[in-house]
Amino acid sequence: MDKTIALFGAGNVAEALISGITRSRIIPPERLLVTNRKNKARLNYIEDKYGVRCTHEAEQMLVEADILILAMKPYDASEYLEWLKHHVTPGHLIISVIAGLSIEQIESSLGGEVKVIRSMPNTSALVGESATGMARGTHVSDDDLLLAETLLETLGLVKIVKEKDLHMITAIAGSGPAFFYYMIEAMEEVAVESGVDPAAATELLTQTLIGAGKMLKSSGETPEQLRINITSPAGVTDVGLKQLESDDFKKILRTGIRRARDRSIEISEELDE
Repeated sequence: MDKTIALFGAGNVAEALISGITRSRIIPPERLLVTNRKNKARLNYIEDKYGVRCTHEAEQMLVEADILILAMKPYDASEYLEWLKHHVTPGHLIISVIAGLSIEQIESSLGGEVKVIRSMPNTSALVGESATGMARGTHVSDDDLLLAETLLETLGLVKIVKEKDLHMITAIAGSGPAFFYYMIEAMEEVAVESGVDPAAATELLTQTLIGAGKMLKSSGETPEQLRINITSPAGVTDVGLKQLESDDFKKILRTGIRRARDRSIEISEELDE
């Protein structure tokens, strides 16, 4: 890819993007330019670890860059966008990974016919296993969309979706890893409480999660059928699942996901004010 990328933000999601892009070697590391508001120590860490160019000379970054990735926190976005509108050009392709910030909000803030793609990767991009939803703005061409898709595929799986679905995708894919980690935490705790070695519990649960994911990906079976396949009537799994049903586990999980989706919507509305 003969492009230069300017990435605004250096937090966890930004680092996940940097890790995926540099690991793929889709561009030389020196053509990935990174900045943040004021945390010089964080930029030094990013530069040393990934070999990218970190700088606070944001104006020069824009002169060099073809693609702008917006990876700052939602409530920092308005300040960045106010500055960017004086420097962005119609030739720039803008990819936003800011939770809750709509394409229309970005277009309106920047003015003119700017090319905006909104996406939601997750932090599994650090290991090349992100699940990323991506939606296109009004002025994005098919070539622009393909370019963004090719770039984001360095992070893992990419699906092009309707923008209205990104709030839910933020909840299930963006926040999803945290929900899985939370469940693993609970399983680790009960295993250790019963006397299992903590390190062994962690390794076994990690492999269990990896194996279940691979089964879902490769078996061609639905999650429901895979569950049925390992659930013998009145057996260990059956009894455990019935207890989860009795405790409304599925309802609790669905409520948490809906609340995460609603928070994404709330952030969008707050940023509109």
